[in-house]
Amino acid sequence: MSKSRYNEPWIGFEEKGIMSRRFAELVSVMERLRAKNGCPWDREQTRESLKPFLLEEAYEVLEAIDEEDPEILKEELGDVLFQILFHSQIARERGEFGIEDVLSYTIDKMTRRHPHVFGTVPSAVRKGRRLTAKDVLGRWEELKQREKRNRKRKSVLDGVPKPLPALMRAYQLQTRASRVGFDWKELRPVWNKVREELKELEHAVEEGRVRPIRHEFGDLFFSLVNLARVLKLDPEESLRKANQRFVDRFHYIERKAGKSRRPLSEMTLAEMDRLWEEAKAAEKKAGKKTTMRLAR
Repeated sequence: MSKSRYNEPWIGFEEKGIMSRRFAELVSVMERLRAKNGCPWDREQTRESLKPFLLEEAYEVLEAIDEEDPEILKEELGDVLFQILFHSQIARERGEFGIEDVLSYTIDKMTRRHPHVFGTVPSAVRKGRRLTAKDVLGRWEELKQREKRNRKRKSVLDGVPKPLPALMRAYQLQTRASRVGFDWKELRPVWNKVREELKELEHAVEEGRVRPIRHEFGDLFFSLVNLARVLKLDPEESLRKANQRFVDRFHYIERKAGKSRRPLSEMTLAEMDRLWEEAKAAEKKAGKKTTMRLAR
């Protein structure tokens, strides 16, 4: 990467001023869109109607990260920021809070939860031991529990949002439980649990009753998420990448079929399987080239 002003560790005072002006300008754009003579579509939006857009923009950020394109990532981060401003403007109109309150709350929370950076010297450092990420995470949870909002929670699982995608929520629930010792210490029992759940699903399928099948299928998913967590994998990310591999390989089959001028519907499953294996081999070859290039 070529050296640029973005390689510097801190933004200079002059650039901070520019950033503040541009941020204020973006806030003004949002206010104008929601004003009496603004955009009819923007004026009609509510918190409920904006929910799918917030999710969509967040997932587009993930896609931009996968594509490793900074220009696209810059655009998508801007779209997420605009959604934050949209919700803040609606709150201001309702007399609840504004974007400045969001900023102040976040600054206070982040500095409060990072006392090792902004406050007192941690005991680990005083004892001459280097502070680890695990130390910080443990301290983070302690500090969260002391906050007024979190003191009302009766369970360590209460802070995991219910609307999260199921794989993500399963991962977070298991992670929270593991922090209080509800966890296996070795990998073998985790594998055994996966095998146990698979056998129970097979038994339910043999019986042919829908409700037990659904139940056991969910248990199998949950055990696989736990396996991913123990292996230090993100199950949501792993599945997203598996989805993309499927798309890439299927596109390969479509391209090959197009070159031979044969519709997919006229190809046999064996022919498509052969092209599928070709696509997998091409992926491995490309992966080896990338590894060799990075090693140089």
